[in-house]
Formats: sequence, structure tokens, C-alpha cells
Amino acid sequence: MGKRIALYVFALLFVVAGIGHFTMDDGFARMFPEWVPFKYPIVYLTGIIEWILALMLLVPKTRRLAGIITAIYLVLIFPANIYMAIEEIPAPWDDYTNPVVLWIRLLFQPLLIWWVLVVSKK
Repeated sequence: MGKRIALYVFALLFVVAGIGHFTMDDGFARMFPEWVPFKYPIVYLTGIIEWILALMLLVPKTRRLAGIITAIYLVLIFPANIYMAIEEIPAPWDDYTNPVVLWIRLLFQPLLIWWVLVVSKK
């Protein structure tokens, strides 16, 4: 029962994060260095990817694959989080985020990866 709840909570987090990509697109676009082109299309695409992964996690037949893809996705977006911490870029929903919080936030990425791999296992 706890694993199922953890699965639903994770999927909900990804749905909410996906919504954020559309409602706080300026904040998410700030997470990219200046040299990255097409920031807004990337922000919207990653929001849609998060919705798709959340849905796939809820479907038993696609759950394991979704867990693996989600873990890979979290690894791929990690450089944006590192960039945020180094450049002290505030969280997408904020004008200022304490730099210490930005560095502590990096510690949660491995936790999210572990979480999705555990809840997507049969």
C-alpha cells in the first residue's frame, strides 16, 4: 500500500511540475545558459514529457519502462540544476532563492531517481 501511495505521489509531482513548465515558463527558461537556443520550446517539451512519464507510471504495463526513462530524464536535466546553483538562478516560481537552498536541492535529485526506480519495480 505504501509503495502505491509513493507511486501516486511521484506521478502527481511530475504532473504538477509539468504544469509549472507552462505557468512559470520564464522561470524555467532562466535555467538554461544564454548559449542554449529554443529555450521556451524546450521548457514546453519537457513539461509534456513529464506529463507523459507520469501517465506511463500509472499504467502497470508501462510502469517499469517509465521508471527507467524517468530516471534517465532526471539525470539528463541535472546539469540545469547544477547551473542554477552555480549561477544562483532562483527557482522558477521565485525572484530570489537562497543559494544554499539551490545547492541542497541538488542532493534531492538522486533521491528522486531512487524513488522512481523503487516505485516502478514490480
